[in-house]
Amino acid sequence: MAKTLSILGKIHLLRERYYQAFSKKENLITLINESEVAEQVYNSNAIENSTLSLEETEKILLQIELDRYINERELFEAKNLARVVSYIDKKAKEQELHLEVMTFLHKMLLSNIRDDIAGRFRKDNEYVRVGNHIAPAPHELLSRLEKMLAEYQSTNHKPIVERIAKLHLTFEYIHPFVDGNGRIGRVLNNYLLIREWYVPINIKFIDRKLYYDAFKEFDQKGKTDIMEGIVARSLTNSYHKRLAYLEGKEIVPLREFARKQGISHSNLINKANRQTIEAFLDKGVWKIGM
Repeated sequence: MAKTLSILGKIHLLRERYYQAFSKKENLITLINESEVAEQVYNSNAIENSTLSLEETEKILLQIELDRYINERELFEAKNLARVVSYIDKKAKEQELHLEVMTFLHKMLLSNIRDDIAGRFRKDNEYVRVGNHIAPAPHELLSRLEKMLAEYQSTNHKPIVERIAKLHLTFEYIHPFVDGNGRIGRVLNNYLLIREWYVPINIKFIDRKLYYDAFKEFDQKGKTDIMEGIVARSLTNSYHKRLAYLEGKEIVPLREFARKQGISHSNLINKANRQTIEAFLDKGVWKIGM
């Protein structure tokens, strides 16, 4: 509990610093958000078994020819998810999250991939299984989703980390779509964070095992501890990066910082992974603002 309270307090302080530094630097934040689209797309798709590398994802979004054959589905998965990520960055503050928003984002995501199921929830005999978990029956989806949103809104006195973790786990438990649930679920995390004036997060592919452990914990024990930890570390990582730019720091690789400071690099990596120093993971490289 003490550890949880500590990181929640840290997020609160980082958020305050962010808005103090944000003034008159909106263009810089826009550039940072735009530069992160490819990494958001890469990580979210990689979690769902896409074979695209980050470099290939960047090339696709820049319309640069790749060095190998990519099937049409993976091509559209990258392009469509990039559209969704960019869309919510601009539109989330304008409209409260409701079921029609979910289906709209889903249609955008699966356009030209599965047009027969794009933009609608499961119906009739469309059952889905994720590992050993069989998602609720189609006729239960609307009531469960409405309850999920109502619980999120009614618990606005609780920490954002707890609320986002619970909603994300619940959404994935419901699995309301035939396909695309994971990608949409991670998009909804950021939709809600942006609406409540937090920064977006990027759940990394390297945390995939821990991420799936969080679903197992929720399914078997009804607990959200692991997912809360993932969301909290992702939030601090995102704040550390933005503050390094907003506060005009010199941004260097953590290895270089360790060398200049005469500190053990492996020790700093451990602290960075725990987010006990203001380091951030950027395209697979740990960096820090000096």
